[in-house]
Amino acid sequence: MNYADTLEFLYNSMPAFERQGSDGYKPGLERVKALAEAFGNPHKSFPCVHIAGTNGKGSTAHLLAAIMQCAGYRTGLFTSPHLEHFEERIRIDGRPITQEQVVEFVDRYRAKALDIEPSFFELTTVMGFDAFAAANVDIAIVETGLGGRLDSTNIVDPLLSLITNVDFDHTDLLGDTLEAIAREKAGIIKPGRPVVVSEANGIVRSTFEAVAQEKGARVSFAEDCGEIIAARPLDGEYETNTFGQIESALTGQWQVANARGVLEAVRQLRQMGYIIPDNAMAEGFLNVVKLTGLRGRWTERELSDGVRLVYDTGHNPAGWRYIVDRLSRRDGRVHLLLGFVADKDVSAILRMLAEKMPADTVYHLTQPDSHRALHVEQLAALASAAGIAVTSTSADPIVAYEKAKEGAAAGDTLYVGGSNYLIGGLLSSLSPQAHP
Repeated sequence: MNYADTLEFLYNSMPAFERQGSDGYKPGLERVKALAEAFGNPHKSFPCVHIAGTNGKGSTAHLLAAIMQCAGYRTGLFTSPHLEHFEERIRIDGRPITQEQVVEFVDRYRAKALDIEPSFFELTTVMGFDAFAAANVDIAIVETGLGGRLDSTNIVDPLLSLITNVDFDHTDLLGDTLEAIAREKAGIIKPGRPVVVSEANGIVRSTFEAVAQEKGARVSFAEDCGEIIAARPLDGEYETNTFGQIESALTGQWQVANARGVLEAVRQLRQMGYIIPDNAMAEGFLNVVKLTGLRGRWTERELSDGVRLVYDTGHNPAGWRYIVDRLSRRDGRVHLLLGFVADKDVSAILRMLAEKMPADTVYHLTQPDSHRALHVEQLAALASAAGIAVTSTSADPIVAYEKAKEGAAAGDTLYVGGSNYLIGGLLSSLSPQAHP
């Protein structure tokens, strides 16, 4: 098969949560274990850090990967979903695997004629592990796809597990209480392996403590470690006890907890014998975007007409609490271009916007290019129910983007967000000159 045929096979020939939602979710580890065994159990050939959590997994994974790269380690990075190109999910020293590698792996899989019928994510997971083994990486940073306990990536035996936080998301699959969701995330804790928790309190914290005790794992709550002495999150600046002054390319109040978790994880990796100089830490934080290709975490630039464009992949109420707080403090008028998938709590996000955003905020609605998209007519109805007056709607994200730009003036902010798929579609479709 050529590359286009291979992607068609990957996207449409097996169940995929990203395309089908819960109908494409195949929990359990039996299939992925059998698939990995058919490829020689590549995940057993390299050490890794395994990351789960409701929000912040991607930022945390990319930061850790950048730091390990700067420390001189050949580093694998497995994340999901991708924004523009499938290969973004699997990176080695910041570079995505090639299209030829994707084709070659799928050809090998098809040639085996296995009686397994894996999901899209299971096959992608083993593809990533196979690529890391072939590249002889020194360490891999592995982000879970959904949950933890039954996630395909949970066949690894990590040096260290890291859980960013727990909030409500995917409640139909992970449970409708924080305790239930926390237990699913805590499923990545392995017997005798340390775990770092970036942010937790109440029942979430006690759940992690209980699971760690059951498994004989040492748990470190990064909030208790006191590593960050002072933080200026909107500038990405941190004063730390161990690592000195750090400036991060990732800004925003929500990045403070991510930074705490990363700092504690690095401290523990040092104790395990990894040589990670302070300058590698500083360089990794400062250059994470350049080193790993990370995009969509409050990515901001000025357009030619003086409008500040911001795009961000926040897609659940927990993430939007921080987004709304930051947007509401912007100078000038805020113009929102929003599109969501249907299985998110969009009503809660819209109510938050109606309550917290300035009265002159302008709303433009669209829908991402995804089978799971919330149709723009449905989104408009939810916005109306939340008391939001909508300026324009279009099912075509490019048309919606152009309409939103037309109404914005110099000094205003144009925010694009609500779904990874909306951001990815715009990145793929807009010309380099208009590229978000």
